[in-house]
Amino acid sequence: MLRGPFLDRNWMGQNPDYDKSDIIMLGLPFDGTVSYRSGSRFAPEQIRLASWGLEEYSPRFNKFLGDVNFHDAGDLEFPLGNTYKTLEVIEKNVEDIYKDGKRVFGIGGEHLVTLPEITAVSKFFNNLAIVHFDAHTDLREEYLGEEMSHSAVIRHASKIVGAKNIKQIGIRSGMKEEFEFMKEHNTLAHKYSDLDVLKDKKIFVTVDLDVLDTSIMPGTGTPEVGGLEFNELMGWFEYLKNFDIVGADVVELAPDYDASGASTAVATKVIRELLMIM
Repeated sequence: MLRGPFLDRNWMGQNPDYDKSDIIMLGLPFDGTVSYRSGSRFAPEQIRLASWGLEEYSPRFNKFLGDVNFHDAGDLEFPLGNTYKTLEVIEKNVEDIYKDGKRVFGIGGEHLVTLPEITAVSKFFNNLAIVHFDAHTDLREEYLGEEMSHSAVIRHASKIVGAKNIKQIGIRSGMKEEFEFMKEHNTLAHKYSDLDVLKDKKIFVTVDLDVLDTSIMPGTGTPEVGGLEFNELMGWFEYLKNFDIVGADVVELAPDYDASGASTAVATKVIRELLMIM
């Protein structure tokens, strides 16, 4: 009879009991529509391993991971090459999480995985809003003839929650038409108080890691220079801790493009800190 102890490959500090947890961490290893550098499907597994290099305590938020009460459910399994079936699998599983009275924390994977999460969460809240951290607008109607694309995820999400219920932070790349959309609907947030219009909303926070500057986050599918520093992102998180966050995800780490492992370590800490404000 084996006696162990055995290594744990789930996220550090998780509650192993799904039923007694408040937040469900869900790995979403999909990168089927990536337009530049693929590989974000490997992120959830690498992030879990890297989590064991973190402390369970966040001095910034004076909380432990145990205080968050989250359960790591592992990675969903997707049918290779079938984007629409993949989105359906995500939507159904996230819907089950909310039927159980819990909240989702998704780990991508590319940014398109956010769309079925939003679709599912919107079935449970009629006043859902999105806070979107990203280098890119993600407001295209389609990309290279494909409607379901990571480049279109926020545009499609706006049809669910309404453009007036979206705030975007860190955007520095996109088509002229996308920037005109942001200007028309006033989605771009420049300062913390720009988020105050969402104070009475239920918030889904989605973080595309390329919002961070390439100097600290080179391991991503579409790196874009001129991004936020880590502590700038944390400042936004600190402001958001007083909002009603009902779901979140962190996406677009492509770990193999940073052999040092630093990008994965940064992604892991972003996840820990975002968990602290939920």
